[in-house]
Amino acid sequence: MPTINYILKDGTIRSVEAQVGSSVMENAIRGNVRGIDAECGGSCSCATCHVYVEEAFFDRLPPPDDMENELLDGVASERLPSSRLSCQLSVTAALDGLTVRVPETQS
Repeated sequence: MPTINYILKDGTIRSVEAQVGSSVMENAIRGNVRGIDAECGGSCSCATCHVYVEEAFFDRLPPPDDMENELLDGVASERLPSSRLSCQLSVTAALDGLTVRVPETQS
């Protein structure tokens, strides 16, 4: 199983063994990662699962589609080039070690 590392607001790291085929958001919820609210349950309609992806993993992820891009424009914390919605990031074996930072706020 791949491992996803979530850097929390206080700087601590929470590592979760992820299920291939699930989303980074689903694994955060399953792993009780604080700061990923996921109010819409992963239907890409609320942007409360916003994360900052570490640069080393950019080329392993597909680019955001139009819907994700539109939602990222309205995130509560600053949108950065590394901003993604974790509900749109599907876990693959190639993402083992993926590190994402949880923003200061989701709402």
